[in-house]
Amino acid sequence: MAITTKKVLKMTFSNAAGKAVTISLNEPKEGITVAEIQSVMDQIIAKDIFFTSGGGLMSKKDIKIVGTTTEDLYDQPQ
Repeated sequence: MAITTKKVLKMTFSNAAGKAVTISLNEPKEGITVAEIQSVMDQIIAKDIFFTSGGGLMSKKDIKIVGTTTEDLYDQPQ
């Protein structure tokens, strides 16, 4: 039995078509601030480095850090 935890940073943008586009990054650094994340999102939008089927990323929509804990209760012996 093992317990594992995982965090994922989810940055959601609106594209030119008004659709939500999420970029996820595993294991964000501890203590990262909203201001730091917003700054990165602004840079992503300004540099226009991602293109989606609905066009470029136009604005910030949402920021979340999602944490999950998994408790592995059984593994079949090999």
